[in-house]
Amino acid sequence: MGILAPIYGHHVENILHYVDGEHNEMLQNLIRMVEESKEHQLTGFIGGPPCPDFSVAGRNRGAEGENGRLSGTYCELICKAHPDFFLFENVKGLYRTARHRAFFEQLKQRFREHGYCMTEQLINALEYGAPQDRDRIILIGFSSEIVSSLHLSVEDGEILDFPWNSHKQYNLQEIKALPWPDTTPYQENIQTPMPEGIIENLTVLHWWQRNDVQNHPNANMFFQPRAGLYRFQTKDEGDIEKKCYKRLHRWRYSPTAAYGNNEVHIHPYLPRRISAAEALAIQSLPPEFILPPNLTLTDAFKTIGNGVPFVAANGVAATIYDYIHLHNPEI
Repeated sequence: MGILAPIYGHHVENILHYVDGEHNEMLQNLIRMVEESKEHQLTGFIGGPPCPDFSVAGRNRGAEGENGRLSGTYCELICKAHPDFFLFENVKGLYRTARHRAFFEQLKQRFREHGYCMTEQLINALEYGAPQDRDRIILIGFSSEIVSSLHLSVEDGEILDFPWNSHKQYNLQEIKALPWPDTTPYQENIQTPMPEGIIENLTVLHWWQRNDVQNHPNANMFFQPRAGLYRFQTKDEGDIEKKCYKRLHRWRYSPTAAYGNNEVHIHPYLPRRISAAEALAIQSLPPEFILPPNLTLTDAFKTIGNGVPFVAANGVAATIYDYIHLHNPEI
């Protein structure tokens, strides 16, 4: 689908270009654009710096890793440009691992020093209706000026009444307690009935049918097995125990869509990896979302895996919107 060029332009190079020196021309231009935007509307920074350095499944190098340092850079960019609000997204390892949690608290302290009041929650894409078990920490901050002008409820720098659950469709504990199928012997291209007691809308097959992945423009974008076809033909449907070569189950939600560091998701009932179209559906993107055909397969799957499930992102955005309008119906 075509995307209009951003009103204020875009930058496809390293984010460090913006924060390298107080008199950096790019930084000054960004600050000027933020100030201009503030005159007409609320301005926010929304982003999720690359996160494998905080992930157990990734490099787990923490704040000192190449990608881990980008989280600090993102924080500094917010503090320098001072938007009205920001959203920071990252893996749960940054939130729950003691070593990484200390770094996360340092980031929050830096935001507080620059006048931001915050709220945070560990969310899961399943709660918003995506067919994927994907935990992410979401940190949202509003500047003190906006807190005052919008009359937001704050105590000791914490936002009190943010309605985190207002756009969630499901309760995570209830989802996990359902009788989801475990593993099923692999049967090539054989239909199987949906088990009783599960939520069809959270299954891989439901989203593949919803997006008509077989006829999607990205349907033929998948890695061809050069060797090891035996494992594609013998691994049980739903066997996701090992990090590499996880065979999805059609009647269950997918594990986290992470297509790097040797993560391989296999089609439930065909002897191949899943296609880009199928991966996009697992990320709950609408069927009209299409990747350019000139993307390499590596870049295509990295792009998909680095994204946030669409329905989760949309749900969090709608929650922020509703929260602001709840306190300020005239906006």
